[in-house]
Amino acid sequence: MFFLRAVRNHPAFREGARNMAPLALGISAWGLMTGVAMVQSGMSVFEAVAMTLLVYAGSSQLAAIPLLMAGAPGWVILATGFCVNLRFVVFSLHLRPYLMHLPRWRRLVNGYMTADLSYVMFTRRYPEPAQDTAGRDEQEAYLAGGYFLTWAAWMGLSLIGVALANFIPLAWGLGFAGVLSLVAILCSMATSKLRMVAVGIAGATAVAAYNLPLKLNIVAGIGVAVLLCFWFEKQLGLDPNAGDEA
Repeated sequence: MFFLRAVRNHPAFREGARNMAPLALGISAWGLMTGVAMVQSGMSVFEAVAMTLLVYAGSSQLAAIPLLMAGAPGWVILATGFCVNLRFVVFSLHLRPYLMHLPRWRRLVNGYMTADLSYVMFTRRYPEPAQDTAGRDEQEAYLAGGYFLTWAAWMGLSLIGVALANFIPLAWGLGFAGVLSLVAILCSMATSKLRMVAVGIAGATAVAAYNLPLKLNIVAGIGVAVLLCFWFEKQLGLDPNAGDEA
């Protein structure tokens, strides 16, 4: 909620932004190349700008672009975007105790603005929800400071990419910086045996199903990993959080 003065003026807001600053370069590079990719794939400038502002999900955008250009059925595009972004369901469940004291509209805005890196940095800084008003205000301000920087970096560079699409070749490979950022997030979150198993299953399935049309190997990898890990958790009694730091 960076547009609220009380949140923006809180010291924790600046702390969250400072802590996120070193990661902004990878986000910026990835946003730039996503903007370029949208226009160079055949989308109009209006469509690319609309997707940037409304979707705000780089991995889903990159997964949806080739499907849109290939004329894939709407359900395939929606299912792919849903599966790619399933992690945000987990993020939302985790953040729920931190934000439930807020009005619904503020929870929705916080949910829209929070991205992978801002979530990771926030939960590392605050492993447990605050129990008093001052602590809750501090936590919301820190979260807002982090996601303000990620949002500004993504939106700014993605729109620049849309504007300069004909002058920035995809061959530069700047989007690889964003891929490295996601790999870093993934590694930092694989803190239990079950999570490491999920990563292995999803990766192996996606590679094995690489020849499926319309990038459905991504959906297959996520689906198989979720189903098998649910089974492991129930049948073998594995704790998905075992190994997490307190």
